[in-house]
Amino acid sequence: MQAIFLDRDGVICENRSDYVKSWREFKFLPGAKQSLAALRYLGLPIIVVTNQSAIGRGIIPAEVVEEIHRQMVTEIQAYGGHITRIYYCPHHPEAGCDCRKPQPGMLLQAAQELGIDLNQSYMVGDAVTDLVAGQQAYCHSILVLTGRGLPQLTAALGSMHKQFTITRNLMQAAGYIYKRERQKMHGRRPSSFDKPLPQEFRLLADRL
Repeated sequence: MQAIFLDRDGVICENRSDYVKSWREFKFLPGAKQSLAALRYLGLPIIVVTNQSAIGRGIIPAEVVEEIHRQMVTEIQAYGGHITRIYYCPHHPEAGCDCRKPQPGMLLQAAQELGIDLNQSYMVGDAVTDLVAGQQAYCHSILVLTGRGLPQLTAALGSMHKQFTITRNLMQAAGYIYKRERQKMHGRRPSSFDKPLPQEFRLLADRL
């Protein structure tokens, strides 16, 4: 079973230089909820993997991050989307853990717990660390230009030794994933692609 891994800050919600410390500070990026609702049509697990060093830095407790995630999932579900699982790294950057991106620990954990085929999966993020984590786990890495994506684009192009995809935002990434999966299924008739294409994906795919 393949999956779609998503970074949180800069992909789903706005980045903050002082961290997202409460639900009041959490702001969905334009089109993020629509994109997640459209991605649900593929029937693939949607897994959030996010570094949350504010916990390790003593800025906010883990319980606050988990409450933010509960409310985020509730809003996404109300819009028609779905989040299968959320993994977060609570450690300080200097802790030397194997879960903080660019390490692939969260993706590997998800693969073990959920039976994910990482070779067929996607990692969508807004930073070089997301791309590296995805590539270390043998996922297809996608850089969105929201959040830190545009400022990090030059660094990504100069430092990444493996191919990755660039999209403007999560909306375009969703359309890209849909079209790629449909091409892979050419000649077969899986039930998920027999259904009429929802308007959300028609709009997303047409923009590519």
